[in-house]
Amino acid sequence: MNFEIKAVKFTLHDDAREYINKKIERIRNAENMIVDMIISLKKEKDFNADANVNFRWGVSIHVSESDFELTKAIDKMIDKLEAKITKEKEKVKEKR
Repeated sequence: MNFEIKAVKFTLHDDAREYINKKIERIRNAENMIVDMIISLKKEKDFNADANVNFRWGVSIHVSESDFELTKAIDKMIDKLEAKITKEKEKVKEKR
């Protein structure tokens, strides 16, 4: 799985990068199904956390969350992402 983190309009410190990596561990069980994952963090009035995930079978999912705190935005985004990945895994299992 290719994994990329981008920060727009602010500098992402190492502790925030480590926090994201720790949260991504929750979806490592789907790692063999994911081609790439791109996480974009933007700072405007609040923090926006976006994730794009591309699966081996050509399906892409996009998740976006925002909050005034970076860690809360990341947490919300990871929760949604985990739910969508689980749902996609179930769809694939049903088609087999």
